[in-house]
Amino acid sequence: MRIFPKQKCRAGILAAMIILAASAGLAEEKDMTPLSGGVPMIEGIKMLEAGAAAPDFTVKDTDGTPFRFAEEAAKKPVLIVFWSIFCEPCRFEMPVIQKLYEKHRDSIYVAAVALDGEPLKNSIVGFVKQEGYTFKVLVDELDEKEMFKVADPFGVAGTPTVFLVEKGGKIALAKVGRFREEDLEKAIQSVLKK
Repeated sequence: MRIFPKQKCRAGILAAMIILAASAGLAEEKDMTPLSGGVPMIEGIKMLEAGAAAPDFTVKDTDGTPFRFAEEAAKKPVLIVFWSIFCEPCRFEMPVIQKLYEKHRDSIYVAAVALDGEPLKNSIVGFVKQEGYTFKVLVDELDEKEMFKVADPFGVAGTPTVFLVEKGGKIALAKVGRFREEDLEKAIQSVLKK
């Protein structure tokens, strides 16, 4: 994987976060994504909160097709999941996301944003295919300032991170770390009533 000079420190921190998250997830409750004692976070990054406007973005999915967030958010709510193939807790979360996608596919848009980058796209595609996930998988990219096009504007400092965005673009839920399926389902139901 090619690491840009300015990104070496950040890439190292992200790799350490993923390893810590994976090791923290070895012994957890069955109905929770496995994280305990908090999520390893990059300090100094402010995550967007519920009530804030979700930033617009355009990135490609694993097929190379551009995904335009504003277009989708204008039609229906969007569930955005930031994850990594190296994040063990993320892997435990993905079946829950698939289940919610299958249940709500006509009423919400689900997009999982992989933070592993273009160099690992084949690994991302292989994992998604192997697990049978059918929701949209996007690959975050670095912009000209070597910042993530999607994760940085949202203030993502750890994985897994979930945002539920109302139709029109207002963030209804921002959650880093583990969640109960029932809690996310409740948030989705609340957004769908609006």
